[in-house]
Amino acid sequence: MTMTFVKTFLRDENGASAAEYALILAVVGAGIAIAAFNLGEAVSESIGAAETTIDNCKSNGTGTGTAGTCGTTA
Repeated sequence: MTMTFVKTFLRDENGASAAEYALILAVVGAGIAIAAFNLGEAVSESIGAAETTIDNCKSNGTGTGTAGTCGTTA
């Protein structure tokens, strides 16, 4: 009886498709996590660059002079 169970168990492929789906989901999930991490870094760098530009563009507040240069346009 034990030998029959082992043979049946080895031939049974019902759980194989579930394992394949789990593996596909893990790979897709890892790809999404990596993309989100990289996107977060890019957004952080862009916000940092904008903050630096704004900090370097402080007004004197006199109101009588000509406009100065502030940042660059791309």
